[in-house]
Amino acid sequence: MAVRLEKPWIPLTAEHVTCLAGHLGVYQLADAAGAIVYIGMAGGRTPFGLKGVLHEALSAPPEHATQFRYEVTMAYHTRRLELLQAYRHDYGCLPSGNRDIDERSLGRLRLG
Repeated sequence: MAVRLEKPWIPLTAEHVTCLAGHLGVYQLADAAGAIVYIGMAGGRTPFGLKGVLHEALSAPPEHATQFRYEVTMAYHTRRLELLQAYRHDYGCLPSGNRDIDERSLGRLRLG
């Protein structure tokens, strides 16, 4: 499995979110240009899983988010941390919408 999430972007619309199942996993939100603005997860205590958190994002999209992509995984917490670390490796900071993460708590990835 690749470290970075490289699936195609899906428009963040009610039509697309409604088609999702209530799986656990991780997701990324991006602006119209494809710049990631938030990396999140749908964990075991998340009502309706990915479908639920993305419905919340529809009602109050962070940082001009207009599209999303996701990955179904039972290791949602670890995978989210991995995606955040990869983003920080690539850009030197976390996505603008991830103000809920203390960067000091993240490890470092060495990516080639």
